[in-house]
This record gives sequence, C-alpha cells and structure tokens, in this order.
Amino acid sequence: MSKLSKSVSIHPYFKIAEGQMEAFKETISEFVQKTATESTCLFYDFTISGDRAFCREAYLDGDAALAHLANVNECIEKAVTLAELYRLEIHGPAEEIDKLREPLADLNPDFYTHIAGVASFDSSQ
Repeated sequence: MSKLSKSVSIHPYFKIAEGQMEAFKETISEFVQKTATESTCLFYDFTISGDRAFCREAYLDGDAALAHLANVNECIEKAVTLAELYRLEIHGPAEEIDKLREPLADLNPDFYTHIAGVASFDSSQ
C-alpha cells in the first residue's frame, strides 16, 4: 500500500489586502518555517498571482492535516488579518476527509472526495 493512499491536500486561496503584500510574504515565511518541522507533510508551497496567494499542501492523512493546522494556527490567524481567505478546498479519501469536516466547519470548505488517480513515482517509501 502506498503511503499516499490516505493523503489529504488542503488548498487555501487568499486575496491579499491592499498594502499588505510584504506583511503577507513575511507570514508565508513563518508558515514555511513551522511546516518544515512536520514529518507528515508531503509538500507545502505558496504561489502568488497579483494580489492572490495560494498554498499547495498535502499530508499523509487527515490526522496529519489536523496536526498541521494546529501547528500553524497562529500563522493562520495572522494571515486572515492581512488577506481574505476566499476559498478553501480539502481533497482526499472520504474516511480521511470526514476527520476534517467538524474541525473545519467554521471555514466552510469545499470537500472533494478522491475517486481515482495514478502515481508515477515510487510512493511506497
């Protein structure tokens, strides 16, 4: 069984407030520093287009995603003072997504249930 078979990805989209780009970028650095300590993070990176920012991130399973959210909670609280979290998507297998429904309910995310896919690299390690 691949270690990715239970993986969960989180896709937050931010609209950065006018004049807050540099402060938001500093917050990105804080997010990255904290996330770098997590052994169950599969990947984590931010991209920016104009005044929009996106975080592409994935974790071994729903429990790992919850642990990440607890780890970066202060960063999230800071980020939403600098930007609007205008979209949040959670992707993964139904049983892992179910672990996130109640804890994330206040953020009103869109949940996407994994149906099928392919991994073209050795994900057994």
